[in-house]
Amino acid sequence: VQLQASGGGLVPAGGSVRLSCFAPGITLKAHKMAWFRQGSGDERELVAQIDQTGEKMYSNVVKGRLTISRDDRKNTLHLQMDGLEPEDSGIYYCNRALHLVRWAWGQGTQVTVSS
Repeated sequence: VQLQASGGGLVPAGGSVRLSCFAPGITLKAHKMAWFRQGSGDERELVAQIDQTGEKMYSNVVKGRLTISRDDRKNTLHLQMDGLEPEDSGIYYCNRALHLVRWAWGQGTQVTVSS
């Protein structure tokens, strides 16, 4: 599986960015999917997930500022990020939420929030 995340960039504090994830040949709605963040020197952490029914969960750190969604027609996963803070900087990845069934990690997409 080739996970392709995109949409990152340099964003001012308080700004917004929308990330996208696509996996050729994979029907994303069939899986519990998640977005992960890895800051500099940090471990990769799950920030948002969406299951097959569309139920969403967020980490406490990002709750209220990030919105995960899935476009089933386009087979794409999104992460809308608003009110960005410098601490949100990092590489964002998409993957299956459950640890034991994760696919190989893609390159992710870098988000840098300037203060």
